[in-house]
Amino acid sequence: MTGAARPWRRRSRRFARLLRQPSARRFALLLLLLAAFGVALLVVPRPDPGDLPRLADSLGGYAPVAAVVGGALLLVALVPRTFVTLAAGAIFGPVQGAAYALGAALLAAALGFAVGRLLGRQFVAERVRGRLARLDGWFARQTVFGVMTVRLLPIAGFGLVSYGYGTTGARVLPFLAGSVIAAAPTAIGYAAIGAAVSSPDSINWYAAAPASLGLIASAVIIHRWWRAERHRRLGPS
Repeated sequence: MTGAARPWRRRSRRFARLLRQPSARRFALLLLLLAAFGVALLVVPRPDPGDLPRLADSLGGYAPVAAVVGGALLLVALVPRTFVTLAAGAIFGPVQGAAYALGAALLAAALGFAVGRLLGRQFVAERVRGRLARLDGWFARQTVFGVMTVRLLPIAGFGLVSYGYGTTGARVLPFLAGSVIAAAPTAIGYAAIGAAVSSPDSINWYAAAPASLGLIASAVIIHRWWRAERHRRLGPS
């Protein structure tokens, strides 16, 4: 019994020493924050997008600001961007809804990146080795095109990717530009669908066509990335 307890005590002491490091405490806070958002997504009910247009009437001229700021806060709280964009389209229509959804995406990307950089970057930088260090270097060298590639791949939600990027050595301006460009096609399409939900008599099916552009853009970007990687590995002939 005593022998079995010793490894556990050693791990407890190592964990206690780790938590005494400021970077580890900040990283633990980031993980707790993400866990809290995940629990909130499971227990907090979402409103019906068809009931949302009344909110714009109650807010008056402040509705656009509330849409951008509120949408950004929802995105950093890990609410799926699809729901936020549908809601914007239901409230403001396809054109304004798409514009406000993109504004919310830009603000959310900046907030998530800043929180990830503040709480997680030092912890990650102190511990990455080998392949992880090379991966971190890849993020640090990323251009707008590289950020678009990651954004369009179905690997994680919009908010979670923003936090993750903040913990890497990625540069903020390419990250923000790539995030907005990658979000544009589906923002237009889902805003149009959201507008159709609130006004079913005025559906314009052609307005929903841009929703398919995300898949097309993903295929084009992945193909171009594959060709660039192949060229890099082969080197000059």
